[in-house]
Amino acid sequence: MTEHKNVFGVPLEICSRDPLTGFTREGNCKVTEEDFGVHGVCVVVSEEFLEFSKLVGNDLSTPMPLYGFEGLKPGDRWCLCAPRWKEAFDLGKAPPVDLMATHEKALEYAGLDELLEHSINGQEQKS
Repeated sequence: MTEHKNVFGVPLEICSRDPLTGFTREGNCKVTEEDFGVHGVCVVVSEEFLEFSKLVGNDLSTPMPLYGFEGLKPGDRWCLCAPRWKEAFDLGKAPPVDLMATHEKALEYAGLDELLEHSINGQEQKS
């Protein structure tokens, strides 16, 4: 079994179990071969980001009961696609990031300096 690592090269921490997140819905942002979207960035969603995401075609705030998705609200932690986070960063809309729970694959899309600029580590405890 592969040990998944975060952007610092140490074991990946849990992002959220409530709401349950991750491509594999295990609570972590591990990136697997099947995860073509690279859901590797653990973020704390903000109202600004949710509005941005909806505008660019990825509505994360509206519940979708058919898929067991209750919709996100500001403050929720979520495994976001690395390319989407980078897009939001480039447009000044990037949500805060938990680097201890962000998969190392995110570094293929965003630089560590960019991620550090939005890091919550040291600012908030995990829920």
